[in-house]
Amino acid sequence: MTICIKSLIKNMNIVVGCSIGCSYCYARNNCRRFHITDDFSVPEYMVRKLRIIDTPKPHVWLMTGMSDFSDWKPEWNAEIFRRMKSNPQHAYIFLTKCPDKISFSTDDENVWMGVTVTRNSEKKRLDDLKRNIKAKHYHVTFEPIFDEIGDIDFEGIDWIVIGTETGHRKGKVDSRPEWVLHIADQAQTQGVPVFMKEDLLPIMGEERMIQELPEQFTKRLQ
Repeated sequence: MTICIKSLIKNMNIVVGCSIGCSYCYARNNCRRFHITDDFSVPEYMVRKLRIIDTPKPHVWLMTGMSDFSDWKPEWNAEIFRRMKSNPQHAYIFLTKCPDKISFSTDDENVWMGVTVTRNSEKKRLDDLKRNIKAKHYHVTFEPIFDEIGDIDFEGIDWIVIGTETGHRKGKVDSRPEWVLHIADQAQTQGVPVFMKEDLLPIMGEERMIQELPEQFTKRLQ
């Protein structure tokens, strides 16, 4: 049975806003719809949400569901990562589209730093991730996918997520099965767990869906 990733990984949304301006951004639409901030292009730190990290029940948190880590200010990082360090019961996931703009280091075993790759021309982000962000764990999200990604070197990558564009944007591009399979086959050959998001079910069919989680996540979700 296909699992919805939102039932496994919870959005913290401790920073809301992103300066990148992707045309397909669901977070910007949600921000406007629910009037979360006045200007989504100007990220805001929701300091009141820090207390959520203190919950004793283990969770896997996506910290950048409505932001890009490249926009986070050093003083935000310092306060948030201090709070995370005092709450090792959780795992924390971060994503960026601009690893070339970041210089960051963490030795926390439960922190997962990652990049989003949507097309072949963005594969260099994997190298930028490992060069500019020092972390114990790396991951890659291929969502949405706009073309054939091609051959990928997954050395040092611990997990990948594959998805497709959602919503009703004019010009929306649905992931093609062959694009998804080429990514997944390469990852599995290189020993990297693969998680296909539930939105791929109509495209891939139940028999071709793969939903694997890193062991660190499954321990926290038991």
